[in-house]
Amino acid sequence: MNFLGNRFFSAILCVMVLAALPTGAGAQSSFRNYRCADGSQFTAGFFQYDKRAHLQLDGKAVTLTRRVALTGSRYQAKGVTLRVTRAGVTTLKHGKRPSTTCEAT
Repeated sequence: MNFLGNRFFSAILCVMVLAALPTGAGAQSSFRNYRCADGSQFTAGFFQYDKRAHLQLDGKAVTLTRRVALTGSRYQAKGVTLRVTRAGVTTLKHGKRPSTTCEAT
């Protein structure tokens, strides 16, 4: 997909997510940009009434389902795993790449 196609897809995804959100003061969301030790970058969106994590990774939108974790949070789908510990340490594993530590920017 070319650059304009990625932009169009991202815009459509944002509109769909925003349309599904409840309105009013209770509808809160959090978007965070991350940069990882292996050079990866991604944006994660978390919504108050949605237990999933919505990522923009490698030019693609990926929705990760929340999984059981002993400490912190773990989200996983389509070969992508995002972990956030209670101490705030974030790691990402996608594809056949090893797990890498990421920091919010």
